[in-house]
Parts: sequence; C-alpha cells; structure tokens
Amino acid sequence: MTINEAILARHSVREYTNAPLTAVQIKTLNADIDRCNEEGALHLQLVTDEPHCFQAEKPHYGKFRNVRNYIALIGPRGKGLDERLGYYGERIVLLAQTLELNTCWVGLTYKKTPNALRIDKGEVLRGVIALGVGATQGVQHRSKSFEAVTEGTDFPNWFRKGVEAALLAPTAINQQKFRFKWQDGKVSVRAGIGFFAHMDLGIVAYHFEVASGQSFFLNQLRTGKE
Repeated sequence: MTINEAILARHSVREYTNAPLTAVQIKTLNADIDRCNEEGALHLQLVTDEPHCFQAEKPHYGKFRNVRNYIALIGPRGKGLDERLGYYGERIVLLAQTLELNTCWVGLTYKKTPNALRIDKGEVLRGVIALGVGATQGVQHRSKSFEAVTEGTDFPNWFRKGVEAALLAPTAINQQKFRFKWQDGKVSVRAGIGFFAHMDLGIVAYHFEVASGQSFFLNQLRTGKE
C-alpha cells in the first residue's frame, strides 16, 4: 500500500483487537519516529502494551476499547509546536496504515501515564494517537466541498488533488476549519478558530503535500507567512 492509497483507506478507529504489534511493525514505526523527531525537533514516542492510558472509572471512557498501543505527541513548548505535531504525527499515522494498523487521534479522552513516557524539561504532552489492529476499519467522515475550504481562481490540477486529500484528513470533531489559498503561483494554508485547529492544520497540510507532490508547509511555518 502506498501513502496515497493509505490516505484513501485510513479512517479513525476506536475499538481494537487484542493482537499485539509485530516486531517488524514496531521497528518500522520507531525508525520513522526517530526521523520525524530529528526533522521536526520533536519528542514523539511509541508506547506499546500499555493499557492504562485509556482506562478510567467510567466503563466506556471516550468510547475507546482495547487500546494498548499509542504514539505520544510530545515536543518543546513554543510557536509552531501543534502544527509540527500534526504534520509529523499524520506522517506516522499513514505509515501505520501501510503496515495494516489502524489509528485514532486523541486530544482529551486519555490519561497521562508518566512511567510510560519521557517528558523532558520544557516539553509538553499535547495528545496521543491510538494504534493497533482495529476491530473494524472505521467509516469515512462527512466532508466539506472543495469550494468551502479554498481561496483563489484557476487552480492547477495538483492543487485540486492536494485539497481533495486534505478533505480526507482527520480533524478535531471533524471541524475541517482550514483554508487553502492559491495566489500568485503560490499555495498557503491557514487555520480557522476551533478545537485543536493548529494541530489539524499540520495534519491536512501533510495530506496536501503527499497528494499534490508540492512541499510548502514547513517553510511556511519557518517564515510565518500565509
């Protein structure tokens, strides 16, 4: 399965089987996590066979079931952190899909398990990504139209492909509060106002880049331009 195929196949999954991750899956994920941490100045961590993150007194806490593996979204406090966590986190999510694993982004309905994580001074845990063999493959979310999330005219075909892939990306509560802009031969994207909107921005930007073949988002973060 290619990454473009993973974009089409991947849906959020909250219920998992008891099947453990294989040694090959763990090795492949950790290798890319190391690369993401180096490229993005992050501290993402794969946690395996750890059931406490999604346990609480309520029997159906967050409607998750059998979550024993997850990616911890950790990085240094500062400007652009959420965007980078979204961008590199989704890169790992799509890699996991190619490894026949399912995922779900989780911002609130989990509990911090300090013994399972390493959070250095100045760093913060911003969320987790549930990971494992899904009890189902999930379902496609409802999506806004191309016109609802774009600005500009005379869009090139690669831009349309990128936006179509971005509309398949997971966003908090399926808000899709982002807008892509095509102006003077350049593409940019900005976040709207919403729950985890800046992390969502990184997620949708990664989808756009994969499908369009155009890299722009990390440079946009460095320059601070829209």
